[in-house]
Amino acid sequence: MARAISTRRKATFTLVAWAIGIAIFFPILWTFLTSFKTEAEAIASPPSFLGFAWTTENYSVVMERSNYSRHFWNSVVISVGSTVIGLLIAIPAAWSMAFVPGRRTKDVLLWMLSTKMLPPVGVLIPIYLIFRDTGLLDTRTGLVIVLTLINLPIIVWMLYTYFKEIPGEILEAARMDGASLYNEIIYVLTPMAVPGIASTLLLNVILAWNEAFWTLNLTAAKAAPLTAFIASYSSPEGLFYAKLSAASTMAIAPIIVLGWFSQKQLVRGLTFGAVK
Repeated sequence: MARAISTRRKATFTLVAWAIGIAIFFPILWTFLTSFKTEAEAIASPPSFLGFAWTTENYSVVMERSNYSRHFWNSVVISVGSTVIGLLIAIPAAWSMAFVPGRRTKDVLLWMLSTKMLPPVGVLIPIYLIFRDTGLLDTRTGLVIVLTLINLPIIVWMLYTYFKEIPGEILEAARMDGASLYNEIIYVLTPMAVPGIASTLLLNVILAWNEAFWTLNLTAAKAAPLTAFIASYSSPEGLFYAKLSAASTMAIAPIIVLGWFSQKQLVRGLTFGAVK
């Protein structure tokens, strides 16, 4: 029997949740508002929240100065490409760990996760030299490879968790009916884990979209995504906060819209198997 929660306690939790949500969202809101200010108003002290002369000049300057569509397309190709390739590798790997467990499965998972603890700068020089010598420097293919390898441990971990919630008896029944390994994974396992796979895909697209370290160090112009597009508005002459805010808004708007429309799928996937 579920415990009754008092109205006062519900109201307290609601207020706390709203306060946390506003605190998290406020930097994004401030960036959006600053993008409509002049450079003088952007650095004014005390700052004005809404009482300023709104202008779209910053967006015009950004569009004239930069090729936004090229940066946007690079981000789409890099984030979606690395995530899809990661899923193609991770689904069989997670299946083998979840349904053909060995004595070393936990050790392998821990080792994979430990690779995320390595500071990226520690391997920057060798990767940079490899990319330079193989012609992958400043290419979308190179960034797709790097981001696939970076996010692969997270993809495998998430899928392994989701697959463990699926009863192994269902897969055994499919094998008894004559299903091959390929059919078992594609037609039995994958449809049952669609919520988990979808949330994994969405989360890793977001991670790849927001990746800045590798995109800034392994690109120059041709394959530069939106993270490099934002960084281009930081110059030796100083920061142009209004134009930087406009560029940031244009860079994060697509992923915010994606997250907004897919939030139900994300929550459903992240809680997949949590309630028995």
